[in-house]
This record gives sequence, C-alpha cells and structure tokens, in this order.
Amino acid sequence: MSAAQTALQASAQNIANLNTDGFRRQQVQQSSMPGGGVSASLSRTTEAGPSIETDLVGLLQSKNSFLASLAVFRAGDRMMGSLLDVAG
Repeated sequence: MSAAQTALQASAQNIANLNTDGFRRQQVQQSSMPGGGVSASLSRTTEAGPSIETDLVGLLQSKNSFLASLAVFRAGDRMMGSLLDVAG
C-alpha cells in the first residue's frame, strides 16, 4: 500500500506541475524486498517536460494497486474474525 501511495503522490505531483517551466517529472522505481513486499523510491526524469498520458495511466495503476492491497487486508481481517468465532 505504501508503494502504491508513493506512486499516487508522484503522479499527482507531475500532473499538478504540467505547466511549470523546467519541471522534471518524478518517477517511481519499485523493487521487491527479501522478506516480501515492495519498496518504492522516487527519482527525477532526465529531461524536462510533461507527459500527461504516462501520468494519468500511472495514476490509475497506482489507484488499482492500492485498492487491491486494501482488499487483501480486508479479506485477512474477515478470515481472522471467522477463525476467532470458530475457536471461541
């Protein structure tokens, strides 16, 4: 969820600065962690200028990734509740 939130923030930052002269877009690099999960880091693109198509697609991908992670947490919570109901 944290990696998806970082990507959402980067896309929002890029879209907000579309008309800023000399603005270099932020991009997110995600890498898998040894114990599971994903880490995300931000960097700037090498050239200045907007890329609204890339940023809008990134925004939608990040939103869907965040919602998918949230669904996993909710399912785990429901399963734990069911387990406690059976055990109790």
